[in-house]
Amino acid sequence: MPENTDYKASKSDNQAIAYKERLNSWAIARLLPNTQREIVARFRSRSDAEGYMRHLPQETPNAYYMVVFDCQRQEAVI
Repeated sequence: MPENTDYKASKSDNQAIAYKERLNSWAIARLLPNTQREIVARFRSRSDAEGYMRHLPQETPNAYYMVVFDCQRQEAVI
């Protein structure tokens, strides 16, 4: 079967990277002053993010964290 040569390698590489980035849409955000947030880690599932979030107060007890679905990242990739 002949190989499809319509697509350049760079385009398929970009598509693979974009797909990989969309897999990790769940994130843990550290809540900062002035309604800002800082993404601490990304996960494929919400349960993974919640499990990791249980560990965070041991490392930084005075910080506040929240599990978020980062849809802006997904829109930027598409």
